Amino acid sequence: MARPKQFDEDLAIDAAMRAFWTAGYEATSTQDLCEATGLGRSSVYNTFKSKRDLFEKALRRYMDDKNAPFLDLLGSGLPLREKVRELLWGVVESDERDPLGCLVVNSMVELAPRDEEVAAMLRRDHDLRFEALRTALETGRRLGETDKDPAELAHFLIAVIGGMRVAVRGGAGRSVLESIARNALDAL
Repeated sequence: MARPKQFDEDLAIDAAMRAFWTAGYEATSTQDLCEATGLGRSSVYNTFKSKRDLFEKALRRYMDDKNAPFLDLLGSGLPLREKVRELLWGVVESDERDPLGCLVVNSMVELAPRDEEVAAMLRRDHDLRFEALRTALETGRRLGETDKDPAELAHFLIAVIGGMRVAVRGGAGRSVLESIARNALDAL
């Protein structure tokens, strides 16, 4: 008879997410995942089938966790400038307990060029965020809060936010991030 699981699968996915976020997919070994999750190698493989399966679950978790507040903010009744300011300052004021950068951006650079399944996951995530941002910008344009093309501005803001996350991973300090955010706000 199989023994029942003695761990919380969601907590294991969260721990693995942080490990992949910190080191990337390739550099995160099975031993790293065992240490991060507190699970033995057999528990990791019995539950998640493979490192790849665990990575996909961790990446989905990351996207769900990050997109929920993003979508809530963009769907709120705040003025457009305040919505965009909060998005940008979310990067400036990132939680110090989080690994540096962004798991989506890191995965886009590390895996998407050679892994079609991960690339497809990342495209769907991008399309979701792009459409929510474009819709908010379109509403702002109708209300006279900007005269810019919503799609062009959405592409620009997604690139700026991704670039800020790369800058953080590269060691950029708060003053640099604030300067980038202020300049991006001026683009509205």
